[in-house]
Amino acid sequence: MRLFDPELREAARGMLRQTFPPPTRETLPAMRASWAPPPLLDAPAPSVALRTIPGLAGAPDVAVEVIGAKPSTSGRPAILHIHGGGMISGRARNMTAFCQTLSAEFDAVVVNVDYRLAPETPFPGPVLDNYAALEWMAANAGPLGIDPARIAVMGESAGGGLAALVGLMARDRGKVRVCHLVMLYPMLDDRTGSTRTAPPHIGTVGWSAQANRFGWSCFLGVPAGSAKVPENSVPARVADMEGLASSFIGVGALDLFVEEDLDFARRLIAAGVPTRVHVTPGAFHAFDFVVPQARVSREFTQAWKSSLHAAFGAPA
Repeated sequence: MRLFDPELREAARGMLRQTFPPPTRETLPAMRASWAPPPLLDAPAPSVALRTIPGLAGAPDVAVEVIGAKPSTSGRPAILHIHGGGMISGRARNMTAFCQTLSAEFDAVVVNVDYRLAPETPFPGPVLDNYAALEWMAANAGPLGIDPARIAVMGESAGGGLAALVGLMARDRGKVRVCHLVMLYPMLDDRTGSTRTAPPHIGTVGWSAQANRFGWSCFLGVPAGSAKVPENSVPARVADMEGLASSFIGVGALDLFVEEDLDFARRLIAAGVPTRVHVTPGAFHAFDFVVPQARVSREFTQAWKSSLHAAFGAPA
């Protein structure tokens, strides 16, 4: 426990005391059911509208939440938000209240995507759903009241990994300009916990190597760490980072993803991508959501918010 930040230790102890069955296809339904969405914020919080938008050619329609839209206005920034859940769980509604706070703080339209999950829908389905939402935002900038040059993509954990893949797809297709990527403790490398072993004090709380292997295997359709995976399915395996949007990567020093996230940040910097990196000592996976009032959580949140304010051209 001594390695954890003092304000995070009680939560870490509680999480370590919890016993859950290992993630498998048999235990996955119960795992998904355990995610209880928090209540929406009361008025005058930003509005939430449920929409079904067209998927890409040959793909099904995509369910999204459009939060804080003001069609009578124009030129507002926008955020495509991608929820976490290890590629295998979570729903957009788990993050609706969070997205309402995003919309209010940045005076932004937030599109929160209820993308399809693995293993029922492996790669590329989840990426295509989120990218379809990005294209829809740009194509409907006028009706949504947004500035198409100020669309950011943000995600946590698996959502952060998907944000990286959406950013890469946007770069390669050239239809939408992403102004900024916010990747919070992103899930970027299938080899973590399979062919690459973390030190024993890393990844003990919040997301384990075993869970990581299962999540990636479901998403890829092949075992995590395989010599060959589908092309462009794993951000850490994509060779060319040049031309990606400016990026923020934040992670706790005791998070299973810390090494892969720092490696990815180094590659972004080497490719000339403007990159901010924030590593929180003594912090486990998703610590900022578990203990939001802790000093380190508030500093972490302020760091990524500052990067987003800067990308939108507003004072932090």
